[in-house]
Amino acid sequence: MKKMVLLSVLLLAGCVRLPAGVVPVENFRLERYLGKWYEIARLDHSFERGLTRVSAEYRLRPDGGILVLNRGYSAAEGRWKEAEGKAYFVNRADQGFLKVSFFGPFYGAYGILALDQENYSWALVCGPNRSYLWILARRPVLDEAVLRRLTGQAKAAGFETEKLIFVQHDAP
Repeated sequence: MKKMVLLSVLLLAGCVRLPAGVVPVENFRLERYLGKWYEIARLDHSFERGLTRVSAEYRLRPDGGILVLNRGYSAAEGRWKEAEGKAYFVNRADQGFLKVSFFGPFYGAYGILALDQENYSWALVCGPNRSYLWILARRPVLDEAVLRRLTGQAKAAGFETEKLIFVQHDAP
């Protein structure tokens, strides 16, 4: 219960803005972003703590928004955990800046800072402040050179990349 209250307060406080100096990608194409993404790396948060094999799936909702389904395996509990949310564009549909909610009317920022615009095979995503960062890919592994480039870009933007957790995707 304490974690839920804290998360709600964080969502209300930070809400739908990106960290200072962080700019979302332009020329974003939602239809290319939809589908399954694997979490390659993340900064630690209680709602994902201890999870491996984490993925996110994005699908269109009937209301024009995006259905978000996050899934990860908890070895400690011996089961999969899922969270379903919804997302909507903040400014324009061609800008990688969305608001996402997993708890009723409370939204947090979802900013795509870097994206493989050619193939939509990887993305660098942040939340409302520099304690939220994810590296996503269409496959459970990411080319080492791309990973270095994305962590370098995140570090240059002020994220604590030395604290990144690299997600395991092998079977338990």
